[in-house]
Amino acid sequence: MPDLYRRSKELERIDTGDYTPAEYDRFLKEIAFINRFLGDRRALRRSLFAEVKRRRLSGFSLLDVGCGSGELLRYTAELARAKGIVARLAGLDLNPISARVSAVGTREFPEITITQGDAFRLPFADGEFDYAISSLFFHHLTDAQIPQALQEMRRVTRLGVFVIDLHRHAAAYRLYRLFCRIFFISPLVREDGSLSVLRGFRPEELAKIAGTGNVKRSFPFRLVLECG
Repeated sequence: MPDLYRRSKELERIDTGDYTPAEYDRFLKEIAFINRFLGDRRALRRSLFAEVKRRRLSGFSLLDVGCGSGELLRYTAELARAKGIVARLAGLDLNPISARVSAVGTREFPEITITQGDAFRLPFADGEFDYAISSLFFHHLTDAQIPQALQEMRRVTRLGVFVIDLHRHAAAYRLYRLFCRIFFISPLVREDGSLSVLRGFRPEELAKIAGTGNVKRSFPFRLVLECG
């Protein structure tokens, strides 16, 4: 079992660019599949949609930073439609392949727009969105980069920010490895995903690094940082 006491600084292949376009395309599809089962949707319902319900909003705007394949944007659109809520949704990702895949995958949702851009220089005006979310993006950042990205997300929002990421836990590491074996997950996703857990956070650690907001646990092994 790897050392889980300290957050790993080892870079994932997805961060170094050590992959082919075909590998990355499969990476996006498999990550979307995995996250569907391992907690991201549940964390979103218990954070963003709980807040929307609490405020009794009939509509809201949202930016997803590091949107990847656009999976959570599609889920947000579907959930908003089911609840009769008008949603204006935007996704941003630095990787051009992710931006392309997201744009293609969200074509059936006119309320979703996709932009290729930098999380540290968001190409949006101050307060342009009600909310911003980011799922499984912050563990790719260094401790010093996290407050910078969070500051940009807070700049472009009026009501709140929700950051969903991995709880660094031995059981999470074992569960992920088992899941990958059962579903024949590709080597890139299997190894990078395992390293992602090691680059994840303890609740008190994420709160300290962020320097603002509250951190809550979400089953099975997700953390949600909430801040205004």
